[in-house]
Amino acid sequence: MPPPDRRFAVSLFSRLRTAKGQANPFPIYEELRSRGDVVAAPWGGYLVTGFDLCDRILRSRDWLEPDARWREQQGSGTRWTAPSSREMSRTLPALNPPEHTRVRRSAGMFDRSTLREIGGTVERITTGLLDNLGERLRDGEADFNALVSEELPIATIGQWLGLPTADFPRLRKLTHDQVFTQELLPSASQLAISDAATAELRTYFTELVRHRRAHPGEDPVSRWIATWDTLESDRDKADEAVYYLALFVLLAALETTTTLLSTMTLLLLEHRRYWNQLLVQPDLGPAAIEESLRYDPPAHVISRVASRDCVLGGVEIRKDEMVHLMVGAAHRDPAKHKDPDVFDPHRKQAHIAFSGGIHYCLGAPLARLEAQTLLRQLTERFPRLTLVRRPAWAPRVAFRRPLNLDVALT
Repeated sequence: MPPPDRRFAVSLFSRLRTAKGQANPFPIYEELRSRGDVVAAPWGGYLVTGFDLCDRILRSRDWLEPDARWREQQGSGTRWTAPSSREMSRTLPALNPPEHTRVRRSAGMFDRSTLREIGGTVERITTGLLDNLGERLRDGEADFNALVSEELPIATIGQWLGLPTADFPRLRKLTHDQVFTQELLPSASQLAISDAATAELRTYFTELVRHRRAHPGEDPVSRWIATWDTLESDRDKADEAVYYLALFVLLAALETTTTLLSTMTLLLLEHRRYWNQLLVQPDLGPAAIEESLRYDPPAHVISRVASRDCVLGGVEIRKDEMVHLMVGAAHRDPAKHKDPDVFDPHRKQAHIAFSGGIHYCLGAPLARLEAQTLLRQLTERFPRLTLVRRPAWAPRVAFRRPLNLDVALT
């Protein structure tokens, strides 16, 4: 028999997996928080719900990513040894120092000069997508998620990497399928989907690296090849390192940014007062984006592993035990935010949507750039945009994803 707190967690996650729980998990998170900052997870390990505790873990070198070594120790037949999970363990977000330091320095992406270079591209892509949205809205309602949110991230990162436009739909679909291996507790069928998508992505980016080595250009992949040739004497190992960088960039740039763009738009259309404020006060845009990230972040769970025995929130944690930082719950922690269930862009911003510490998201500046560009153009061009119905949500707990966002003009 599991302890009472684990039984409670089993019931809680059963509800999170329903359509109702996926549409609005926050009342369930509130119940979880009522049990304390650290609660036993149903499958082992612990759930952390307090904001300050989550923030401290992310900033501490005592908490590690579940890297390849840790995953191998979990034994065969577990989600951690699935082919897609093993592949993800070699990408930047799953590395620990010193390898993490080495790979992160080699990436060299999204500094100010790169963002200035990409900014014009984002403007042009956004304008074209909103032109298409406008045409659809003339005939009635349109799916903002499909026409804009799904298209802007793949077009932005795809053009930056120099990928063929014809490949964008395929890469977007593969990304949606691959992310199941990063879910909190994926089913066997979800892992099979993720394994197949990961294998296809490996083939795609391995061939891309091979082609860029033979035909280098002024693009990030070519620059990474040149960088890794100075870091690694074995050319095959250098090319594999570049492959993992390219894979990481695609996955990181698409899934969570797509969700941010749709969620930001949904929240502002639901809270019309702030939408109307943006029409006359566009400088509110960045704060509205940060509040969207707090109120309903794209990633609701971040996992870490203890590097040593410790006590966390009064609970003993053993070395190599995993904790799941419940970001969606922590963002509604009343000890951190007054009236946390109220959407308010004017509040003092604080969130961990982009993680923290040495693993702070490399793509955060690009995600913010895309969101700010879209929000500015959207409010200028479609001030009378309205929500037709609330969206349906993908069957996930850790990674939020609206399946549609139907809008119209009034």
